[in-house]
Amino acid sequence: MTLKISVIGTGYLGATHATCMSNLGFEVIGVDVDPAKIESLSGGTIPFYEPRLQELLQTELKSGRLSFSTDFNSISDCDVHFICVGTPQVADGLAADLTYVFSALEAIAPVIKDGSLVVGKSTVPVGTAARLRAKLLEVNPNTDLAWNPEFLREGFAVEDTLNPNRLVVGVTSSKSEEILREVYARNLAAQIPWVVADLPTSELVKVAANAFLATKISFINAMAEICEAAGGDVTVLAKAIGYDPRIGSRFLQAGIGFGGGCLPKDIRAFMARAEELGAEQALEFLREIDSINLRARSRMIDLVRRDLSEDLRGKKIAVLGAAFKPDSDDVRDSPALDIAVQIQAAGAIVSVHDPKAIPNARARFPALNFAESIEACVTDAQLVLHLTEWKVYREIDPLKLIGLVKSPIIIDGRNALDRDLWRSAGWNFRALGRSEN
Repeated sequence: MTLKISVIGTGYLGATHATCMSNLGFEVIGVDVDPAKIESLSGGTIPFYEPRLQELLQTELKSGRLSFSTDFNSISDCDVHFICVGTPQVADGLAADLTYVFSALEAIAPVIKDGSLVVGKSTVPVGTAARLRAKLLEVNPNTDLAWNPEFLREGFAVEDTLNPNRLVVGVTSSKSEEILREVYARNLAAQIPWVVADLPTSELVKVAANAFLATKISFINAMAEICEAAGGDVTVLAKAIGYDPRIGSRFLQAGIGFGGGCLPKDIRAFMARAEELGAEQALEFLREIDSINLRARSRMIDLVRRDLSEDLRGKKIAVLGAAFKPDSDDVRDSPALDIAVQIQAAGAIVSVHDPKAIPNARARFPALNFAESIEACVTDAQLVLHLTEWKVYREIDPLKLIGLVKSPIIIDGRNALDRDLWRSAGWNFRALGRSEN
């Protein structure tokens, strides 16, 4: 008999997981306390941008395998329950806010059937799973809880769910592992690596991976600072060290740093949890990683002032990019948007363009000016900033834009544009970590 699955929380992670589990052949019901989300998803509309997901959602709804509800009683006959709610940073500190995770467990514990398995996918501080399992067993002792961290990359979430590069499961019994093996049978048949761990290790895998990626990004940005001081080129440096198989070339692109809803808050929550455990010195380096990341944004503003004026009042500046990364409409802790806001606060007249993130950016910072096209954004600009490496920006013909701007100055905050192409077109080209020659 095919397992029936519920997904608790239908935000970015939950909507993706529910849709993909349906695509794997399971009957899936997504549950959320937000009626607007449920109405949108039930109608075949994803309330955020993620490539391929909306088309897949519509296909799965038509199949009859996928449905959504605000009624927690609707999941009573499900066999596996995935908790996919958010764990944002608390307002008054670095720690993760676990309110939604514990609320989700409290909502489902009384209604799920004997023998069912609750599976956490949310990113949580180590020790959370054990606390949740204890609470679950108090209410429903004939169930169990496992942990199965997500490793989704925004822009590739469908691929990462259907064809993950590894599957990590934290379990306390062989029965729980057997159930999860059934859930991921198709992935296991495709020889996807299967890592079985205890609950604490499974929780640590996700935050450790994020901490390592953050370290790598901040490392190359620190090297960019050194290159600028020494007259070197960080792109050549990154290429050279990336050939070393012990290092690799991924995440060695210097620029304005990382953002989004995961990496920044996850490394901060990791530091907060280490302090609670009395092991804060082990993660002290992450404070500098966070500092380097934020400093990259201020360095970009320094370049703007160097090319225009210390006094930015009345200067017209075009910003290409608002999302924290391409192929996403997510503007949470976006370096691009942060820089745009800081420049406007300094008195500049800022115009922002983004292929997908303008609605979210406008909702967060309504005082910014937003342009519907690249051409409208750069018209009469005294300086252009490239801050999110969308393909549409990488493919810009610089000759077509040079007649629109007041001054042909561009600063590439992502080291993603062809410097020689832009310079040959008559642009004054700058980038973090690269000499002006």
